[in-house]
Amino acid sequence: MLDMILSQAVNGLVLGFLYVLIAIGLSIIFGMLGIVNFAHGAFFAVGAYLAYALSREFGWWAALAAPLLTGIIGVIVEMTLIRHLYGKEPLLGLILTFALALLAEAVLRLVFGGAPVPFAAPKFLAGFVEYGPILITRYRMFVLVTTAAVLVAFWAFLAYTPYGRIIRAGSRDPEMVGLLGINLPIVFSGVFGIGCLLAGLGGLLAAPLWTITPSMAAGAIMPAFVIVTIGGLGSFLGAVVAGLLVGITTAMTIQFQPEWSGAAMYILMAAILLIRPRGLFGERWERFE
Repeated sequence: MLDMILSQAVNGLVLGFLYVLIAIGLSIIFGMLGIVNFAHGAFFAVGAYLAYALSREFGWWAALAAPLLTGIIGVIVEMTLIRHLYGKEPLLGLILTFALALLAEAVLRLVFGGAPVPFAAPKFLAGFVEYGPILITRYRMFVLVTTAAVLVAFWAFLAYTPYGRIIRAGSRDPEMVGLLGINLPIVFSGVFGIGCLLAGLGGLLAAPLWTITPSMAAGAIMPAFVIVTIGGLGSFLGAVVAGLLVGITTAMTIQFQPEWSGAAMYILMAAILLIRPRGLFGERWERFE
């Protein structure tokens, strides 16, 4: 029993880190741009399908370009559509991004069809790894190490680079950043592109683990919103902790109470918000009249 619990906990960490990649991108987009991006899950699906298409045409290593291409698509979307929503009614952003999500799913169905498409992990990551009582596939271990490394690198980027400091300052007060002479349109495009790149990376890594279908976006966007809510809006540490909590909770529920697996993360969110309404690491909200 202990061996099974430990192995399932590690699988939960893998799932949680994948969720964190998506949630971090969603969080920085909202924090900097003030847009609740309902299309964020669509970029996750786009990343997975781009990885599939590139690997089919050029080999598995070509799939590594999928997150970058997803980020570029995100920049184009921001410059052509999202940019016109800044400073306007928030409902317009919800409507537009929801429409984008529907459009992306329809385009994926048109190009690739509605049936699931196969995407296998590379052969050098086949097989299992055993660490004492823990048994995990090599690919899941690869995903765990890769996502952890990406999150550490992204934290260092936000903490120690000029552009990262601009993003952190802009998430607090974008108007003040603009008054300092910084070109906000370029920063906004970059932030949206980075968020989409992280979602695309999540799609690439999840493709061999999940079924690639046009509707897979829904399986990514709802956990991302739950994680951002649990962790506290705009908190990097909160997103990481909440993502791991959601991943482990979901994995354990699948193991012991599979009929509750779909509701587990929502029950966890409700329980935490009853104790901490602003999330685990969220700051106190201020209301200005």
